[in-house]
This record gives sequence, C-alpha cells and structure tokens, in this order.
Amino acid sequence: MTKRFYLLLLTVLFIGNITTAAVIAPVATTTVDPALSETFTGTDKAFSAEDFLALTPKKIRETTGRKLKLKESIALKMAQKQIKKQMKAAEKGKAPADGKPKSQIVALILALVIGTLGIHRFYLGYTTIGIIQILTLGGCGIWTLIDIIRIALGDLGPADGSAYDPEL
Repeated sequence: MTKRFYLLLLTVLFIGNITTAAVIAPVATTTVDPALSETFTGTDKAFSAEDFLALTPKKIRETTGRKLKLKESIALKMAQKQIKKQMKAAEKGKAPADGKPKSQIVALILALVIGTLGIHRFYLGYTTIGIIQILTLGGCGIWTLIDIIRIALGDLGPADGSAYDPEL
C-alpha cells in the first residue's frame, strides 16, 4: 500500500514537468510524433502507434544503450496510455456508446439540481465515481461544486472521450 502511495506521489510531483502528452500526434495518422519518439529513443525516426505502444524501458536500453530514469519511464507509460485512449476514441468514431451525444447543458442542469447524488456522473458515463458521490453526498457538496465548475468550463466531459453536443 505504501509503495502505491509513493508511486502516486512521485507521479503527481513529476506531472508538471512531463510534457509528452502535448507532443503526441493526432491518431488520424498512425505514426507517433518524431519529437516524442526522439525523447525516448534518441532518434527522430517516426514510429507507428503500435510500435510505440510496444516500447518498454528494457527495449529502449537494448537499442540505445542508455537506461531511462524513473521520470522518463513514467512519461513513457503516460504517453502510451494517452495514445491508447486516442486510438480507442478513433475506433469508436468519437461517438458515445449509446449512440446519442451528451449535452453539456443537460450535464450542468443535473449537477446543479441533484449534484449531491452524482446523477450527472452517471449521465457522463463515470459510474464508479457516481456511486461514490451518492455514498458521500457529493463530498458534502464540495465535490458537486467542483463538478459544476468543471462542466461549465468544459473540463469534465463524457467518459468515452467524445465532445459535448451542444456545448455552452
């Protein structure tokens, strides 16, 4: 348990310095941005998304001869996770699972009216967090207030990665 906590703490501390997610190429192309691949392999050779997802710190050490630091290993895993998420969204065609686009206005109204029950989280597809919000009454209202602000700003979107339709 403590190992997990320390790993989470390290990730949070280093997240401000990790900018790899910003240089990922859109998934419409199947290659990874050369700047991203150069970060990990030292070459500007373009990788396909599948090749990049298969990279491990051990493979990088075997090909380049240098060992990744902890910060770089975490950045690699985060970049791979982001690419997987983008690939999944591209496969779905950015359409919600039920075929209906989620409305930002409906999500905001649900959060305002019955936010302490977490119904807006169920609507957006965050079932687990919705259950937790029911049990904690929206974190005594604080979590609900934060969700209202995030939905209004467009920061809290549908869980499947699709865009709101219509937006505020």
